[in-house]
Amino acid sequence: MSRITAVHGVLPPNRHSQDEITDAFARLCLPEGTDRLLLNRFHASAGVGHRHLSLPLDRYDKLDGFGAANDVFIDTALELGAQAVGGALEEAGLAPEDVDMIMCTSVTGVAAPSIEARLAGRLGLRPDVKRVPVFGLGCVAGAAGIARVHDYLRGWPDHVAVLLSVELCSLTLQRGDASVANLVASALFGDGAAAVVLCGDGHEPPARGSGRGSPSGSEPGSARGPGRRPAEGPARGPEVVATRSRLYPGSERVMGWEVGDTGFRVVLDASVPDVVRTHLADDVHGFLADHGLTAGDVTAWVCHPGGPKVLEAVSEALRLPPGALDVTRRSLADVGNLSSSSVLHVLRDTIALRPPPGTPGLVIAMGPGFCSELVLLRW
Repeated sequence: MSRITAVHGVLPPNRHSQDEITDAFARLCLPEGTDRLLLNRFHASAGVGHRHLSLPLDRYDKLDGFGAANDVFIDTALELGAQAVGGALEEAGLAPEDVDMIMCTSVTGVAAPSIEARLAGRLGLRPDVKRVPVFGLGCVAGAAGIARVHDYLRGWPDHVAVLLSVELCSLTLQRGDASVANLVASALFGDGAAAVVLCGDGHEPPARGSGRGSPSGSEPGSARGPGRRPAEGPARGPEVVATRSRLYPGSERVMGWEVGDTGFRVVLDASVPDVVRTHLADDVHGFLADHGLTAGDVTAWVCHPGGPKVLEAVSEALRLPPGALDVTRRSLADVGNLSSSSVLHVLRDTIALRPPPGTPGLVIAMGPGFCSELVLLRW
């Protein structure tokens, strides 16, 4: 198993109310003469009170095409990414040179060299750090990232790994697009980032002043030197027990992007809640049963805030008790849907509530594919 030792979420400084964003979107994106009634209805029913954006609202009309928006993505992703990783390492009681692998996920911009490569020198990561940039998983990537980092740490149990998620959804703004998908997306998505530090079950933190420990190319399970002590104290978070991935056939057009001259145009089908109702319960119950558990054993549900209808579908499909998704709903209201970063913010907030030690928790996220990812935790 691996252990989550810290989760640190960050947000850009430009915070706006939903009403402010609705008015700005109407000015920038609705074709002249388009009725605002549908836009107003979607924004009012999204369950979102405020969102944080990469730019002040009055700067979005100055973005001249996909290239300009992507330049802002890179600059903002580097700033938020540095804050997220630096904050997570500090909370975990680790230094940048302790990191053996970093995975970076985003679906709202592109960069080559990738974001984590550009951050390596700024953060002080080792030159031999292993890097895994990930694109295309969308909202599911927060949970899937934890799962894939856990897979890595099973092979390298003495290593430290970091998952960084940066999603700047506002920079995918499509002007002149009054499609239902664009209106719904404009009502839900915000900008933010999060970093998670995970340690393998054989990790022992290096004694400061004795060097940087064994290189990242050391054999799996090898000791990192004498004088090491296991991590202890408040930084110790939940263990990752197991993971499960699911792809649903014939659902490729349910969620994703169409990429064109103006950048990323959202694909968001109204059938998402129906897909959740059709598939999620069997997947969750089967996954839990494989570990001798039922839904009633789970003391904390860490669910991606896909939107009010998706959360209703999750709650109904799993027959969750009242209040089971309160942390998720509060996150949606406070900052909107941050794509892959959202479930990590929900995880951070759930850890802060201190679920009963030794009890199971479940991370759930869904995204393009259409797919779901489940991560079983032990608090």
